[in-house]
Amino acid sequence: MAMSRRDFLMTSAAGIGIAAHTHAADKGEPSVPVGSDEVYELRQYTLRRQQRDTLIYLFEKNFIEPQNELGAHVLGTFRDLDDPDRFVWIRGFRDMVTRQKALFSFYNGPVWHANRTSANATMLDSDNVLLLRPAEPGAGFQPVPATSVAPSGIVSASIYYLGGVDSEQFTHFFDESVMPQIIAAGVHPVARLVSEETPNTYTHLPIREHERVFVWLARWPSIAAEEAFVAKANAVSGWRDSAPEAVRPALMRKPERLRLAPTTRSALR
Repeated sequence: MAMSRRDFLMTSAAGIGIAAHTHAADKGEPSVPVGSDEVYELRQYTLRRQQRDTLIYLFEKNFIEPQNELGAHVLGTFRDLDDPDRFVWIRGFRDMVTRQKALFSFYNGPVWHANRTSANATMLDSDNVLLLRPAEPGAGFQPVPATSVAPSGIVSASIYYLGGVDSEQFTHFFDESVMPQIIAAGVHPVARLVSEETPNTYTHLPIREHERVFVWLARWPSIAAEEAFVAKANAVSGWRDSAPEAVRPALMRKPERLRLAPTTRSALR
């Protein structure tokens, strides 16, 4: 039987480092080799009214270990703090070849087939997906020791839309002009990512192929801490002045900002 777009769902979120919450987590032994991942999906799902907790329950019960075992590493699962009907998640893969094989195996496998009707029933849309890679070597998500402590604080993702701006040039500008201000404020980004621009080799799952982005993610101990940083950053004048002319088009549009609360089993927290 042919499968529709809606039959190929599921995704999770972003954060500080990644503790692997698999069967080995109780021993404090990370079993998801996230440090080797070079391809990521940032997935935002729009859900039906009051269905987010239902989907999170299904996801955490059924979809984490089976994906991890196939090489589709579930790195984070989140509630969007600014939209009660949005679920956000992030997963990582070693490379594009691994991604294609892992997704084919999962979405044609018994776990998804047994649970897809229940999962799909919670959703209005699952196609808001960015395919990403580290902005430079070492800028992807790195593992941290597994923990059973309940998540606290929030994760933020700031998404800059590059248009025709070269991602390497934008990354250089960010590192030289923006990163020092972020670090001076006591914030240390946990990942800096750009669009993976090779063709989507698993076309059953659509991605936003024409949206080129730069994304940086950080963890905050509280909502208030994140809001205080944003307020200070918004008050800074002239920070675009030093941007090379080739980079400026990407700075004219205000970045999209996601504020994400980790779910109970989110590895990113």
